[in-house]
Amino acid sequence: METVTVVGLGKIGLPLASVFANSGHFNVIGADKNEKVVETVNKGISHISNEPGLDQLLYQAWKKGTFRATVDTAKAVSQSDVVVVIVPVLVDDKGKINYEFIDSAVEDIGKGIRKGTLVIFETTLPAGDTRNRFGKRIEELSGLTLGTDFYLGYSPERVYSNRIIQDLSNYPKIVSGDSGKSLQMVISFYKKALNCDIIPVSNLETAEFTKVAESVYRDVNIALVNELAIYADSLGVNMKEVIHAANSQPFSHLHSPGVGVGGHCIPVYPYFFINNGLSRGLVQLSREINDKMAKYAVNEIEKHFTTLNNKNILILGLSFRENVKETTNSSTLLLVEELKQKGAVVYVDDPLYSDEEIAAFQVEPFSMKDREKMDAIILQAFHDQYKNFDFKNFPNCQFVLDGRNVLDKKTIEGLGMKYRGIGVQ
Repeated sequence: METVTVVGLGKIGLPLASVFANSGHFNVIGADKNEKVVETVNKGISHISNEPGLDQLLYQAWKKGTFRATVDTAKAVSQSDVVVVIVPVLVDDKGKINYEFIDSAVEDIGKGIRKGTLVIFETTLPAGDTRNRFGKRIEELSGLTLGTDFYLGYSPERVYSNRIIQDLSNYPKIVSGDSGKSLQMVISFYKKALNCDIIPVSNLETAEFTKVAESVYRDVNIALVNELAIYADSLGVNMKEVIHAANSQPFSHLHSPGVGVGGHCIPVYPYFFINNGLSRGLVQLSREINDKMAKYAVNEIEKHFTTLNNKNILILGLSFRENVKETTNSSTLLLVEELKQKGAVVYVDDPLYSDEEIAAFQVEPFSMKDREKMDAIILQAFHDQYKNFDFKNFPNCQFVLDGRNVLDKKTIEGLGMKYRGIGVQ
């Protein structure tokens, strides 16, 4: 069997490697700089939680001996026929791209690569990076020639947390190569590794652009409906009702408004366009609109109380979205910042986090002993545990801000509380 090295055993890399290792076609080496991650993987134990099917897949591969992990990326690469790179590219709070981790991985790949190896990048990247930044660097480090001595592909990950295993088989795989031969090698690999539909595109840059465009589409459409929701508020129009009615027309697909957009993808990848030539227009404006929704929500609460100074506000959900333990770009962080500027005392509840983890964000972890203190509640991440949340337990709460437009307005108002959604009064 061929050997595949997956560089990066994070929330996408580990499931990907586990699926490859159970395909019946490959021996897999997982390379990661985190020694604790490598240690647990080499015991058949996943460090990724809330990912259905992953624990079993990893254990099966470990038991069969088709998956092992190492911190020595260069050595793993030197033993491999295929290298798949899924190491994050980060963006700072000013939108500047940080290549630190993936550049380090490429250095190791360049030092270990052997002739005939296929290197595929799955990390979301600005168009041109696979060829011009990473392909060239591997050439410089290895002394090998791209297209002759080694081959380069790009196939973006397109999965969603909490259903990664399912998405790997259900979503078509977009594939590309630096040449016709590379493309055929990439197609052949994924047919065996994932047994999913394949969509070949003409070059690396097209595949890179496609993945970013997917996230930009969602960000722009969320910004559109957020802008419309604010306008609807000013007219006393129920945006939730508008969306239901408008989307009965097959060419209308209004998204849902909300208190903000979080995560690794939607608020991040637009900057791959913004910082590479698309500096003005809808993409930039959408980022501004979506990041201002937390401020809008807090201002709506302040209108009810006149002042938020010394008011006790409870935010439900530290995670950036429902049922995922991940805080990257969470709207809660923006809400906390806005509330503190108004002098409010901020409490946060999240069933996926310990009190210590919540307190690390300089907020008060909520306890039921504090329930009578709460003046207002904001729903930010609608975890399953909140579907039966009992607002009766908060006798002094005056205001509920439904940041995801999912709560029952009549129930809340029946308790004498003011209900407010995003575009829903």
